Amino acid sequence: MASAQLSASSRDTVGKGAARTLRSSGKIPGIIYGSARDAQSLVLDARELDKLLEHIAAGSTVIELALGGKTTRTLIREIQRHPFKKQILHVDFQELVAGEKITLSVPLAFVGIPEGVRASGGVLDQIMHDIEIEVDPANIPSHIDVDVTALTIGHSLHVSDLVLPAGVTVLDEADNTVCVVSAPRAVVEEVAVVPDTEAPAEPELIRKTKADEEEAE
Repeated sequence: MASAQLSASSRDTVGKGAARTLRSSGKIPGIIYGSARDAQSLVLDARELDKLLEHIAAGSTVIELALGGKTTRTLIREIQRHPFKKQILHVDFQELVAGEKITLSVPLAFVGIPEGVRASGGVLDQIMHDIEIEVDPANIPSHIDVDVTALTIGHSLHVSDLVLPAGVTVLDEADNTVCVVSAPRAVVEEVAVVPDTEAPAEPELIRKTKADEEEAE
C-alpha cells in the first residue's frame, strides 16, 4: 500500500470569495468527510500539495493527513482544477475507516516482454490502464501486476485473468480485455506508377483540296 504525508488546517470561512482569497495567498481550500465524521473545511499549502502530487498516484495513495494535532488516514476523492491553468482549485478527502470497504481505481503495471513481441515482432496493445476495485483500506494495493510474458500474437488477457492480492474484489466486467498482442504492423510499399512517355498518335485529319472542292461543286 502506497502512502504519503500532508498537513492541513481547519478553516471557518467558506464561499467563492474566501476561496479566491486563499488561492491568491498560496493556499488551497479543501474538505474532509467520512461516515464517522461531519464534513470539515480545510486549508492546504499549494506548494506542498503540488510537490506531493508530482510523486504519487493521487487516486490510490493513502494520505496521512496531519490535522488538528492528529493524523487521519484519507484518500483523495476529487481534485478540481482551473479549466485552462494548472492551478488546483479544491481538493476532497475521504476519511478511511478500518473494516469499511471502499471503491477506487488502481493502476495496472505490465510486467515482462510478451513472447509474440520478442520472437515475432508483434505489438502489445494496452487496452486498460487501471481497474476499479473494492477493498478494505488496510489492503489497498498501489498497483496490480499484469504478467504478459507468455502472450503470443493474437492472444489477450482479460480482467478474469488478473492475479489479485488478498482481500481485493474487481468491479470491472470479467470479460473486459486488458491487453492483446497484435501482429506486426504491415509496411505498405507504394509502387510508383510510371506514366507512358510515348505520346499517342494524333488522329489523321483528312482535308479536301481546293480542286476537290471545286469538282464537288
